Amino acid sequence: MNFQPSALLRAAILALPLLSAPAIAADVVNVGSVGNSGDVGFFIAEAKSYFRAENLDVKLTVFDSAARMIAPLGTGDLDVGSGAASAGLYNAAARKIDIRAVADRGRTAPGYQYQTLMIRKDLVDSGRVKDYSDLKGLKFAAAAPGVTSLSVINEAMKKGGLKYTDVEVVSLGFPQQLAAFQSKAIDASMMIEPFATRLVNDNVTVRWKSTEDFYPNDQISMIFYGDKFAKEKTDVAKRFMKAYVRGARDYNDALENGQWKKDAKADEVIAILSKNLKLTVEQIRGIFPHACDPDGRLNLESMRKDLAFFQEQGLVGDKTAKVDAIVDMSFVEAAVKELGPYKPAK
Repeated sequence: MNFQPSALLRAAILALPLLSAPAIAADVVNVGSVGNSGDVGFFIAEAKSYFRAENLDVKLTVFDSAARMIAPLGTGDLDVGSGAASAGLYNAAARKIDIRAVADRGRTAPGYQYQTLMIRKDLVDSGRVKDYSDLKGLKFAAAAPGVTSLSVINEAMKKGGLKYTDVEVVSLGFPQQLAAFQSKAIDASMMIEPFATRLVNDNVTVRWKSTEDFYPNDQISMIFYGDKFAKEKTDVAKRFMKAYVRGARDYNDALENGQWKKDAKADEVIAILSKNLKLTVEQIRGIFPHACDPDGRLNLESMRKDLAFFQEQGLVGDKTAKVDAIVDMSFVEAAVKELGPYKPAK
């Protein structure tokens, strides 16, 4: 008696080797973040399984500034960094520590109020500060030594016919600036969200001017790759960027004219931010979102302005340093080639 297996049984037998094959382990990517809303591209990519789709296991570690990430990026202990560029980035390049700025993370744009020149409310109410020229003598806070917000402060001074040295600048992380404003230890800051809204709601500061008024299209923050990650794990780095760009595009689909939309796409993004930042949905709706290029491209003109300031102030010793030496947009270009150009959701 001949046994003829059914077609279904034959298919099941053929599938056995596939079913028994071990799953390919996900590639671990160690990412540094600064724990604010600028990390939304990461948050979305994780929440919507874009990283998982690229077989990536992304592990986020929070730093108080991007400047603190330079050393671990250089050694390879950190694969990806994020936050504002700093003088230290260019100084590291001069020491042959290769760290690359690879994608936009956050910037200003017309209609966006994410980054604001905050002034203590009592100084405005008393008439002490009315115009840019009145900034002279104030004590400003910056998130860390040598960060690009110093260049933004410089642009505000120029608007009032002042010099950078006409103000005092101290280094304080954004969370510490909240208490410093309340105790009147500082007078002003180039503040970002969600800290700016919290200070306004607490009646401590006023949104005196959007930085768009004196430094339009400021490249606030970016994504960095360490040299080892970019060179030794190029395929992983490309997959990471593809997932990140998908997250950045979803974020852009939630915005309109610098404001949150009132639709399901925005609700989804706001819920993701709410979970990750441990703020209520109402609080997220109440803060101003940042601009971010949906194809991940950096604003090199803004970066050149900041580097020139660093060099003028002696913060970057190499007078021949160039922005192009630390920028590598090949990863976003590869992602956009695969995903296609961004098309806003309808």
